[in-house]
Amino acid sequence: MAGAIDGNADVSEQIRRLVAERDGEALAGLLDPMPLSQALRELLLLAPDQRDQAFALVPAALAAELLEEAPNEIAVDLVERMEAERAAEIIDELDSDIQADVIGELDQDDADAILAEMDAEDAADVRRLAAYEDNTAGGLMVAEAFTFRESDTVGAVLRGLASEDDDFERYRGQHPYIVDENGHPIGVVSLRGLLTSKRGAKLTEIMSAPLTVRVATPLDELQDIFSEKPFLGLPVVETDGRLVGVVSRAAVDFAALERAESESLKLQGVVGDEVRSMPLLLRSRRRLAWLSANIVLNIMAASVISAYEETLAAVIAIAVFLPMVSDMSGCSGNQAVAVSMRELSLGLVRPVDAFRVWIKEASVGIINGIVLGILIGIVAWAWKGNPYLGLVIGAALAANTLIAVSIGGVVPLLLKRLGQDPAVASGPLLTIITDMAGFFLVLSLASAMMPLLV
Repeated sequence: MAGAIDGNADVSEQIRRLVAERDGEALAGLLDPMPLSQALRELLLLAPDQRDQAFALVPAALAAELLEEAPNEIAVDLVERMEAERAAEIIDELDSDIQADVIGELDQDDADAILAEMDAEDAADVRRLAAYEDNTAGGLMVAEAFTFRESDTVGAVLRGLASEDDDFERYRGQHPYIVDENGHPIGVVSLRGLLTSKRGAKLTEIMSAPLTVRVATPLDELQDIFSEKPFLGLPVVETDGRLVGVVSRAAVDFAALERAESESLKLQGVVGDEVRSMPLLLRSRRRLAWLSANIVLNIMAASVISAYEETLAAVIAIAVFLPMVSDMSGCSGNQAVAVSMRELSLGLVRPVDAFRVWIKEASVGIINGIVLGILIGIVAWAWKGNPYLGLVIGAALAANTLIAVSIGGVVPLLLKRLGQDPAVASGPLLTIITDMAGFFLVLSLASAMMPLLV
């Protein structure tokens, strides 16, 4: 029977066969029981053309779930390759905040073509949400809000909940918000209050004042509010006070996690949501942009060593300790970078705090530098039996640790002040300065104490 699922065959092979046979029903039957992450993995293992066909064959609801599971850049790439009508059908199954994220990343022509295929009201919501800044309440909210009018009664709301299950599911357990004739939120009602009140009571009799946030409220402030309050969601208002959506605790937590992951990847030189199913040349180009810059930085560091060739030739043991000094100092500097990045993301420091941050880091650097310098100095002394070699290496590491933590603590703030991404640029700057400073300190001290080392 064509399209039948073979329980003994490899899953990937079955998927490829069903795609080739254009059997969407059997393909959905194979993918639907899988965890979304596994189903997405199987589709990403396909060749791009096969992947496009698979997304065209499965039901729109399943395709939407897979898009939601995918990293943003993968989801955008998949949508860009679809026919506008099919893309609109799938995007219509997504929540409005995810719709806006995907549409906002598309080329303008692709976005306009897809929006033209969508319901006019839904398309207007997507355009409005896509215009808000990322990692703000407006950028994270869903446009659907569970609203009622001042004249509505408890019984009317309960009857609506009982008869409109699909709509209720779309609101994901939001509390009902009461709005006036101008769309301004004036109250919020708890679900417990609805169930324990008389059916004829007006909502205004049991509502309490709502806590609202503006569309421009940043992610850090949203995190603070949710950490202090037990709310699952907050109503979002425009500058004129109109209710325009709801931002959920889950959306804020997810955005904070994504930001942390993105900054961690940037510190390692990985820009964007790279996965190995992306085009080879795109991945290579992104990585080379980082790696080629590091070639220049390493040449600069090597030039310091070349200036002291005679010293290295006379005391070859120094060469063993050069990478140790630069690496240990770099580790100290990376710790300082990590703390500064975290405090920047939490709003605990700003560029104007650079001097205060330097004082704090310098204090740690002095203590840690002395301790590390003594330890490595003892190692160098014991290894070669020359206390002056231990003094040179230990003093160089102590001084370079102070330099590294000073740079690691302050540079992210200065880059932020200049409008640059501190997560991307801090790492290379720290590496080149600690390498050059470490090599210079070791070799210059060794040159000055040459008679005592040979």
